[in-house]
Amino acid sequence: MAKTANLYARIEPEVKEQAESILTALGIPVSNAINMFYKQIILQRGIPFEMKLPQTKVVDMSGLTMRELDAELDKGYQDVLAGRTKPAGEVFEGIRKDYGI
Repeated sequence: MAKTANLYARIEPEVKEQAESILTALGIPVSNAINMFYKQIILQRGIPFEMKLPQTKVVDMSGLTMRELDAELDKGYQDVLAGRTKPAGEVFEGIRKDYGI
């Protein structure tokens, strides 16, 4: 057996439960998944997935004044006029494709 080291980490209980449920369904022990993650960090010489802030900030409409709400709605209307929109069916089809639904 190869030498091993212990790893102790604090994880939110719900995150741990959901991740372990998925790993169990895949037949992958948690320790193997962590080992794979660490190996990918080594291979990629960094976090093995993209980490960045979203391009745009999500607007909380409930906290807007009427003037701010009108401005946000006008932005959407201007996008429609400029053709910067997609049909809903196309968007949902892309989501289904991306997530294998």
